[in-house]
Amino acid sequence: MGAAELTRNAVAVLPEGGLERKLALSRPLRVKMGIDVTAPDVTLGNGIPLQRMRAFQDAGHIGVLIVGDYTTRIGDPSGRSLERPIIDPDVIDRDARRFFDQASRIVDPERTEVRFNSEWLSKLDFGELLRLARTTTVARILERDDFAKRFAAGAPISISELLYPLMQAYDSVAVEADVELGGTDQLYNLLVGRDVMEAYGLEPQVALTVAYLDSWDGTGMSGSRRNYIGLAEEPEQQFGKAMRIPDELLDQWYRLVLERDGAPTGDPLEAKLELARAIVRRSWGEEAAARAEEHFTRVVREGRAPEEVPEAPLPDGDPLHLPALLVDHLGAGSTSEARRLIAQGAVRIDGRPAEALDVPRATLAGALVQAGKRRFTRFRA
Repeated sequence: MGAAELTRNAVAVLPEGGLERKLALSRPLRVKMGIDVTAPDVTLGNGIPLQRMRAFQDAGHIGVLIVGDYTTRIGDPSGRSLERPIIDPDVIDRDARRFFDQASRIVDPERTEVRFNSEWLSKLDFGELLRLARTTTVARILERDDFAKRFAAGAPISISELLYPLMQAYDSVAVEADVELGGTDQLYNLLVGRDVMEAYGLEPQVALTVAYLDSWDGTGMSGSRRNYIGLAEEPEQQFGKAMRIPDELLDQWYRLVLERDGAPTGDPLEAKLELARAIVRRSWGEEAAARAEEHFTRVVREGRAPEEVPEAPLPDGDPLHLPALLVDHLGAGSTSEARRLIAQGAVRIDGRPAEALDVPRATLAGALVQAGKRRFTRFRA
């Protein structure tokens, strides 16, 4: 597999010609990707650089996933206006293991090394830390756009944040990376890795960045914004979310997620259905994709209840407060949100719009309650 196939959808591959020189070596390359496990779900957006790792693996190279259990205690400041809070080590460990389990839907586990950077960073004494700090300058660190903006605004920047790019770069030294993968906002960190590797007498890595995937709301896919499709989400959720992609983003999703030249011409609905099938198929297989499509057709397009509906017992009391039931069993975020859904006519009891906040118990016993298009619960007395 040549460089062109390996760099599909890449935004930057630096230095120019560097990857070709690496590929000419008579050994498998070590392709590194670092993860700060600040969220437990691997999204389709995370999957874009993971797909590059898989391409390298399919060509005979080794993927090296660096779990930033030590650097996550600082938090990557990329794109941040404030310092991140420190995360409990037990949470980091739990989310790291979940990340790898989910990432294995894309990468080849047999050709993937998983390394925790506490393995080497926790052992650096003060003298070694000073040696690492001498590999760059304050002026170079402040070239980062986020640091430069915070410095100009007089916002605080901790010394630990300034050390973050150097610590991430030291990961490349520790694993002797040949290539490092990341999003476009990681380019600075990846280039610092080249500088630090050279200072430690190693051949610098190639920096390869890929584009970020825009979600249905037009912003980058993000766990904090809850606008993502998780690789391990249930098939029906993946399918339904994929169908929300606006027509103008279909070309981007086909290029980045499916690695095709673009969306097929013709009916955008058919293009979305093909996209949704492919996303579910990759995570769950052909049968799950068929079931998810059937569920979407039945519940969303035809407005019928799904074949399998969760059941819940009714609490004591008569009448019963409907907003509380929506919060407890139908996914409403608060009683205020539940009241708004009722007022908008988005809540139905056995197919009829709910009109009152307090509903007789007999009306709800055995009833199918629907909130929005996709949330259903049957209540039993």
